[in-house]
Amino acid sequence: MTANDRDKLDRLLDELERWNRKVNLTAVRDRKQMEVLHIADSLAARPLLRGERILDIGTGAGFPGLPLAIAEPARQFDLVDSNNKKIQFVRHAATVLGLYNVEAVKARAEDYAPGHRFDTVIARAVAAVPQLLELAGHHVGEGGVFIALKGRYPAEELRHIPAGWDYTIEELSVPGLDAGSRHAVLLRRARP
Repeated sequence: MTANDRDKLDRLLDELERWNRKVNLTAVRDRKQMEVLHIADSLAARPLLRGERILDIGTGAGFPGLPLAIAEPARQFDLVDSNNKKIQFVRHAATVLGLYNVEAVKARAEDYAPGHRFDTVIARAVAAVPQLLELAGHHVGEGGVFIALKGRYPAEELRHIPAGWDYTIEELSVPGLDAGSRHAVLLRRARP
């Protein structure tokens, strides 16, 4: 990560704090907690990304999509959320930070129709894994991956993954958080 990337991440948090005073974008208000729970937590998924086209479903105030777009300028990120004020913030932040690789879209995951599929679909704290697949599994392209970012190991959710999907689990290391507190469920279409 470059010094310019770190500067952009700081500026992202500056904008988030400024907007949060007027519009409730996130419950996390403490700057140090934002650095861990929004920035570091988002960037922990970076090694899991595949391909050039990334879709962040239920992005909220732009997490994990905005930090990942800062760290991965050669990839294209579509950040989707149905909450207008949050998408307005994402658009604002992308403009202020010069993130030309970000498109912010106000839509529900199940209604979003970009005209193509994605190499990686990612969701953080949106819904249980089976529901995520129902809402957005159709966005995963051939050979692509759906990354469901979770807290503790989601044993109960994994029992209900629908047929047609294989999965693996990665424990994520997030500086500032206890070991074992973050997991990624990596879902791929099952081969016939």
